[in-house]
Amino acid sequence: MLQALYSTPVASVIFALTIGLSIFVFSNPQWYGRLMLHPYSIARDRSKLYTVLTSGLIHKDWMHLLFNMMTFYYFGFSLEAMFVQFSGPLGHMLFAVLYLISLILSDIPTIIQQRANPGYYSLGASGAICAVLFSFIMFQPKALLGLFMVIPMPAYLFALLFLGYCIWASKKAQDGINHDAHLYGALTGVAFTIVLYPWSIGHFISQF
Repeated sequence: MLQALYSTPVASVIFALTIGLSIFVFSNPQWYGRLMLHPYSIARDRSKLYTVLTSGLIHKDWMHLLFNMMTFYYFGFSLEAMFVQFSGPLGHMLFAVLYLISLILSDIPTIIQQRANPGYYSLGASGAICAVLFSFIMFQPKALLGLFMVIPMPAYLFALLFLGYCIWASKKAQDGINHDAHLYGALTGVAFTIVLYPWSIGHFISQF
């Protein structure tokens, strides 16, 4: 654990903070109202903008937290190490910026779409974690990922299926999941990676 804190400090802090704050609100549910994203409130009170960040640090329940943190554990720490490999110590800051920017940008479409809906709330780190995952895929497109944690497939195929599902689900699904955040988080991860490392496009293509 100390080695991870030293070599990937940003991922370590995000991981610990997200787990800690999520567990805190599980036991103190009154904090959900203060920390969750509520587009209706943001549209009427700019002081609520902080919830764009805090909503990404809390989760609905243990399963929601476990799924997101497992994904972050497998890809977030590796991605920060890659950024450091490519950019030296600056890579730590770049990883932090990727995570924060994707948290913000993945929620903007939701804020715009739901600004007149007082009953809509959103929470979870999924938008930022999708950004981390898709940034990782730019460097390792043939890495094996598990669909539903079971069915192995190359990362690029997973990415295509995931994006297709997000587009469909954002229009059709009524499951209470913010699929737009997943979609825009993933796209932010790809775009940010290309801006930072333009050579990643050629690298991605060369793997096929």
